[in-house]
Amino acid sequence: MNGKKTLVYKVLSRADVKINGSRPWDLVVHDERFYDRLFRDGTLGFGESYMDDWWDSQQLDVLFTKILRAELDQSPEIKNWKTAWRLLKPILFNFGRKLRAFNIGKKHYDIGNNLFRLMLGEVMAYSCGYWRRAKNLKEAQLAKFELIARKLQLQPGQKVLDIGCGWGELAKYLAEKYRVEVVGTTVSREQAKLAREKCAGLPVTILLKDYRDLQGKFDRVVSVGMFEHVGYKNYRQYMQTVAKLLKDDGLTLLHTIGGNKSVRNTEAWIDKYIFPGGMLPSIAQIGKAIENIFVMEDWHNFGTDYDKTLMAWFENFDRHYPKLKDKYDYRFYRMWKYYLLSCAGSFRARKNQLWQIVLSKKGVPGGYRSVR
Repeated sequence: MNGKKTLVYKVLSRADVKINGSRPWDLVVHDERFYDRLFRDGTLGFGESYMDDWWDSQQLDVLFTKILRAELDQSPEIKNWKTAWRLLKPILFNFGRKLRAFNIGKKHYDIGNNLFRLMLGEVMAYSCGYWRRAKNLKEAQLAKFELIARKLQLQPGQKVLDIGCGWGELAKYLAEKYRVEVVGTTVSREQAKLAREKCAGLPVTILLKDYRDLQGKFDRVVSVGMFEHVGYKNYRQYMQTVAKLLKDDGLTLLHTIGGNKSVRNTEAWIDKYIFPGGMLPSIAQIGKAIENIFVMEDWHNFGTDYDKTLMAWFENFDRHYPKLKDKYDYRFYRMWKYYLLSCAGSFRARKNQLWQIVLSKKGVPGGYRSVR
């Protein structure tokens, strides 16, 4: 056994993972070149070699849970020189600047509405559901919408801005049930097209526009699953923009994935294949961004619900893949499987969180009553 192979065996054993073991979470190597690739390319090589079918695991989500709980991603033995460039890139370049705002739409959200329709289910909400009382994915997504509406204390006739409106499901829900006027904005042409169809006949306007170009005043501002694309260099500008758009007595709700520590980059494989330029904010980074702009009224963490949401998405994707395979080849299938199940493992290991944060400009008179 060569030195690299021996070291991989040793490192994985700390997480109770065996190479070519018989347990469903064990890592089965199909191509011995895997070890050199792992040392050469780190986590990027780990993901790419899975896409190329060089290794497998029956329970990819459990494998990642074990690896991340054991903090093997921080193991000094498998870090490589490419890490330095990955860490420097977001410091040298502003990937969230306005000129690049539509890149994520083209590279991720525009890859096919049918893919997302089959994966996300009846309610096309591409963000964490709220599973407190929900029995299935649809109930969890509708419960999330209701939770948002109650936290925002919506009243008929109010004007609501939805930054990163996706396929318009939240806008549709709020307009129908709470009789509010909604302006939604997205950087995805495919999302905008379908959102307009879904919201036809309702007081909902869908814009294909960057949030920094928005005008007007709103009673409420909500953003669900968009802040992960803003980038740490733009967190402050985002909050300033929302404050400009929000009426003085208004409320804003930020629904975002968060990390346990402040970073200036994202994981290399996710950055290359799934969310280019994406970045998870920390509590400290959000706190700094809202300082002297907003009053923090409520901070709610239900990150473990994302594990359930991602597993439901994968079940849908896996079941419907025969309908998709003419457009999305087997390597895409493995890429998407790796994406969904590795993220599920990360939330299960409590490395990632899901926060809903309610903010006001001057503080709610008499105090804000939290909703759960």
